[in-house]
Amino acid sequence: MSKVTQKNSAIKMPSKNTMPKSPKMTSVTSQHHDTAKSMATENSPTENIISHPPQHNVSTTPLTEQTSAKINIEQQDHDMTQNTIRRVAILGGNRIPFARSNGAYFSASNSDMLTAALNGLVERYHLQDQRLGEVVAGAVLKHSRDFNMTRECVLNTQLAPETPAYDIQQACATGLQAAFAVANKIALGQIEVGIAGGVDTTSDAPIALGDSLRKALLKLNIAKSAKERLKALSKINFKKLMEAPRNGEPRTGLSMGDHQAITALEWGISREAQDQFAALSHQKMAAAYERGFFETLVTPFLGLERDNNLRPDSSVEKLSTLKPVFGQGDSRTMTAGNSTPLTDGASCVLLASEEWAKANGHEVLAYLTFTETAAVDFVVKKEGLLMAPAYAVPRMLERAGLKLQDFDYYEIHEAFASQVLATLKAWEDPQFCKERLGLDAPLGTIDLDKLNVTGSSLAAGHPFAATGGRILATAATLLHQKGHGRALISICAAGGQGVTAIIEK
Repeated sequence: MSKVTQKNSAIKMPSKNTMPKSPKMTSVTSQHHDTAKSMATENSPTENIISHPPQHNVSTTPLTEQTSAKINIEQQDHDMTQNTIRRVAILGGNRIPFARSNGAYFSASNSDMLTAALNGLVERYHLQDQRLGEVVAGAVLKHSRDFNMTRECVLNTQLAPETPAYDIQQACATGLQAAFAVANKIALGQIEVGIAGGVDTTSDAPIALGDSLRKALLKLNIAKSAKERLKALSKINFKKLMEAPRNGEPRTGLSMGDHQAITALEWGISREAQDQFAALSHQKMAAAYERGFFETLVTPFLGLERDNNLRPDSSVEKLSTLKPVFGQGDSRTMTAGNSTPLTDGASCVLLASEEWAKANGHEVLAYLTFTETAAVDFVVKKEGLLMAPAYAVPRMLERAGLKLQDFDYYEIHEAFASQVLATLKAWEDPQFCKERLGLDAPLGTIDLDKLNVTGSSLAAGHPFAATGGRILATAATLLHQKGHGRALISICAAGGQGVTAIIEK
């Protein structure tokens, strides 16, 4: 296992066990000097700098004393207690079954689904009435009613209402970034336990009013007379009551699928390879359900017990009959079958310190040990929109002192079959690794038998912010069942971003 406990020279925090107690003072002006002098001799250097802050902008202390004080402060700064990073334990996860858009969860909101996922986790790990360090979650598509969404969802659960919560968002990487946020606070000793999650629905996607209607309604709201109201109403253009829905990247106008079609063409990813990869994802997830792998990871919701995008009988022959939907011309290879569908769902993961886990009788599934986030310039430099993980992984491997082959499992988000295949091909390519990654040699190949062994997004579906929690909990469960090992997690995201992690047991 990689080294995960180390001195953090960038973050210097006082030990709470040595924090000085405030002295009882009857006269601040008469006792300040004597109190500070006494504390300087009785307390550690860390305590001195906290207990004796500067009091004025203009000093009246003689120059010789100022110089001496400056030297003391510099020495205190040098000797300040260094923070020891703690290991972050993954205790488990929970999600509701993912559902194809406008189907089983047609009437469910983000709040409904995230609350259901949280309730399942609370029940499974007996967290009722417990005050956790925090809950961090998010959604990519949100209504105005989703204001303070995660906090409201926490208040809907049986967690203690004193549990803080807040929202976070980084497109498809939201769920994994939420885990990083919680993990960082656990590692630094700021909290002992927390939950990370994500939720999204495209069945209940926000529908915006047209700009002309919005402005007219605002003017109508502030109108003070019938004449002003009629004038505001007359400005409404009934042909522009609603904006046409768009899912393109703001800087290019291309959809994520059209961007990936360009990448698939650049890397020569064939239609047959994509269909084979997609069929295998369905087959592996169906087999995982049959052997009970997801029993501790999924709780039923609104009549669903399994992801309803899952096709156990999927095959290359069936997928080959589908028409291409992304790209242009005869070179199109991406279909609805080898791309993820619009999906509704929610997931969450329980993270804690080892001490909290032991004190509360929970087994540790795995430890979150390394993380990395990267972004690419897909506008000017024309990098592949979803190729950022290809950059994030080698940076993370270098810090961890590992090779690409040093893993028992690889959990790579399947936004599109071609995205995963293009990333793997990039790591094998000497020119890409040298010119783009600055490496002397290619990262190399991986054992495909270790890749997404229980299926992934092509089979389960992809509710944007919920995918990170699903993948993290899946990888941790795999390591726990194996008893030891290491897993690499990779998620591509809109805006040319990629988020990766290493977990170990």
